Amino acid sequence: MIDVAVLHDTGWLGTDWELLAQRAVFAAITHSPYAAFATDEALYEVAVKLTTNEEVHQLNRAYRDKDKPTNVLSFPMVQADLLQGTSNTDDGEVLLGDIVLAEGVCAAEAADKGISIADHAAHLIIHGTFHLLGYDHMDDNEAEAMEALEIAALASLGLSDPYGDRVISGV
Repeated sequence: MIDVAVLHDTGWLGTDWELLAQRAVFAAITHSPYAAFATDEALYEVAVKLTTNEEVHQLNRAYRDKDKPTNVLSFPMVQADLLQGTSNTDDGEVLLGDIVLAEGVCAAEAADKGISIADHAAHLIIHGTFHLLGYDHMDDNEAEAMEALEIAALASLGLSDPYGDRVISGV
């Protein structure tokens, strides 16, 4: 089972953020090698915080040594090589980690792309969820694999490819 807890500041208006985050996390997980998490008896928890540029700037500086806000940060709580064994948890709960989005950065990027903040936020939550599942984009092969999964997850929500209209093989 998947549980998504959503915290949001007052700047995040106009959308059912709880439903959007739940759907985005579920789409990412079910389009990953960890799709069984959606039906396991164990409870897999993800926290999504929708906050200000200022808070994300502070987190980015503290944890990534980057002195600026960014669109999304992910804080995995389970090492990638241990994810396969998480269904054997003692208490039946697994905290996969936290995802934090910056409202101003998200809004500006959505405007630049000509899409809604909700659609862009869904992509960023999916992207962040894949980071919680051990994916990264440090080299071209990793980036292509992660992007292909994101595109498939977004398509399952009726959202278009944020990386362009190219065809990704193997999806």
